[in-house]
Amino acid sequence: MCPDCEDFARTVLLLGQLALYADTTGADLDFVDIVSPSLAASLPEPPTGEGS
Repeated sequence: MCPDCEDFARTVLLLGQLALYADTTGADLDFVDIVSPSLAASLPEPPTGEGS
């Protein structure tokens, strides 16, 4: 897998896991509110599939 593809996939996975965590009983929503924008901002451009 190309490095950009791996970074993109990992970040999307983390965003999904954070969304699932936010829906759990007892989730620390302050944590979610702080981490989610930073994680979303770190999302790289979607890979084009070139060079893979």
